[in-house]
Amino acid sequence: PPVLQQSVREGSLQAIHQRIPEQPYVVEFEPPHKPGNYGGELRLLMGKHKDIRQLVIYGYARLVSYTPEGRLKPDILESYSVEQGRIFTFRLRKGHKWSNGSPFTSDDFRYYWIDVANNPEISRAGPPPALVIDGELPLVEYPDAYTVRYSWSKPNPYFLPALAGARPLYIYKPAHYLRQFHSKYQDFAMLEAMIEEFHVRNWMGVHIKHDRPYKSTNPDLPTLQPWVNTTPMPADRFIFKRNPYFYRIDENGLQLPYIDRVVIGIVDGRLVPMKSAAGESDLQARHLRMDNYTFLKQAEKENDFNVRLWKTGKGAHMALYPNFNTRDEVYKELIHQLDFRRALSLAINRREINQVVYFGLARESNNTVLPESPLYRQSYATAATEFDLDQSNRLLDGLGLTQRDDRGVRLLRDGRPLEIMIQTAGESTEQTDVLALIHDSWLEVGIKLYSLPSSREVFRNRIFSGEAVMSIWFGVENALVNADSSPEEFIPSKQHQYQWPLWGQYYETRGRLGEQPGLEPVTQLVDLKQQWLNADNSAQREAIWHQILGIHRDQVLSLGIVSSVLQPVVVNEALRNVPEQGIYNFSPGAYFGIYKPDTFWFEQERR
Repeated sequence: PPVLQQSVREGSLQAIHQRIPEQPYVVEFEPPHKPGNYGGELRLLMGKHKDIRQLVIYGYARLVSYTPEGRLKPDILESYSVEQGRIFTFRLRKGHKWSNGSPFTSDDFRYYWIDVANNPEISRAGPPPALVIDGELPLVEYPDAYTVRYSWSKPNPYFLPALAGARPLYIYKPAHYLRQFHSKYQDFAMLEAMIEEFHVRNWMGVHIKHDRPYKSTNPDLPTLQPWVNTTPMPADRFIFKRNPYFYRIDENGLQLPYIDRVVIGIVDGRLVPMKSAAGESDLQARHLRMDNYTFLKQAEKENDFNVRLWKTGKGAHMALYPNFNTRDEVYKELIHQLDFRRALSLAINRREINQVVYFGLARESNNTVLPESPLYRQSYATAATEFDLDQSNRLLDGLGLTQRDDRGVRLLRDGRPLEIMIQTAGESTEQTDVLALIHDSWLEVGIKLYSLPSSREVFRNRIFSGEAVMSIWFGVENALVNADSSPEEFIPSKQHQYQWPLWGQYYETRGRLGEQPGLEPVTQLVDLKQQWLNADNSAQREAIWHQILGIHRDQVLSLGIVSSVLQPVVVNEALRNVPEQGIYNFSPGAYFGIYKPDTFWFEQERR
């Protein structure tokens, strides 16, 4: 790359053949995409400082990665093999180096496993769930500097997808850099000085502060990503420069990325549509919504960009989550009643919401798999989604909610009006518009809806603590699953599942926190997850998946509203190799990541 040539001539940077692996990852292009040229600056807009982690997502350098077709293939790894679904052998690229030029070897895996994952002072909860199968940790072996092997006595179908995730499972660390912050390797007096310098409580805080590969907040932390952050926090403009040791090359032998640097401007998220329309971003989807589309289209010719509409992969673009773990016992009793959940769903006029908010371009659907998934069945999407106020009223009457106040609002068994406070993260007027329409139709069946906006942190804490009765958020992240995809999103597995945070926390912490599920259909889901894990083949796993999706259909465990809302993507007219049509989704896909932004390039006039 021309931007590096002076450093090579001066001797401060090695020549190209010394910077890339002996067997680099070779990107081959299919029309209309083609090899490009070096240079230029890619401008992005983000709404918060912490959003710079998006570049780690977009860069999508992973041990294994998904292709746009949904297949897994080696990426950082030169190759891998899987035996009996339980023995995983990884082969590293000989000569691969971190962004500071230090070798990337099996020692970096050893450091993570021994000194981080299994160090109770740093990892109090122990190794992450994807590395634990029925309580069993893997046997980890390091046959040589370029080979690592993980083996369990049972299959581990979670392992490779976790490594390929948009927020990946990091099973390696830059040991040469992080050892200076670890009590096992550093003099205690030096650590005490660092504790004081960085204003943390102990040496673990020092280590964690410097080891944030996903957040990208430490410019000194070596990385394998295509671009490296050079700007410390806080700032309103972050500059990511090309990684001179990046392991991918194009079919002509040019080291990637083509673009020299990425500049992230931090602005109020509400201003991103306006600034994108003014041509201040070269590649923008974050903070853009379908209701910005007309405005952006009107501005595209004047400011040399075009607007593309990509598909999304969420189970619902918007869904209501009744909190099965709310602390309010009266509302909890109602939420645990299937007829109450079904009544709420039948009283949502999804067609009206689709027409008014989404121009009629969305699908009126439950929070379930999309038609593009091989597991899709129409009944999963349409059950209890018809707008039927009469049936909703009958179901509510059948629950004994027959008394009303002078506003026509039904009364709970303790005499309070049936008023549902729906928590929102306060980040989008779109949620407000949707809730305003639901408010009107729910009022017709005697339910009063209020929305309570707050910051995302407060929003989540209210749900986790049980203060929230109901919330609105996106649906399941990956609705493009197949039989071999993990069903964890449909089963209690994490605290960040807003319909059952305590049940999810119970399984996330392996029983240390949270509560076991107290609803029979949900315990059935937990049993089915175990059956899926123990299944011998894809046919068995597919059958189990349909049982899981059938329970969600019949039990209305969340209230999907619409799905398949298109995502506007603003692309500079001079930017090449960005697909005309794509899927914009966190998982799988890493938003732009599966399309390899390191292969995007600018025409001469933009460079």
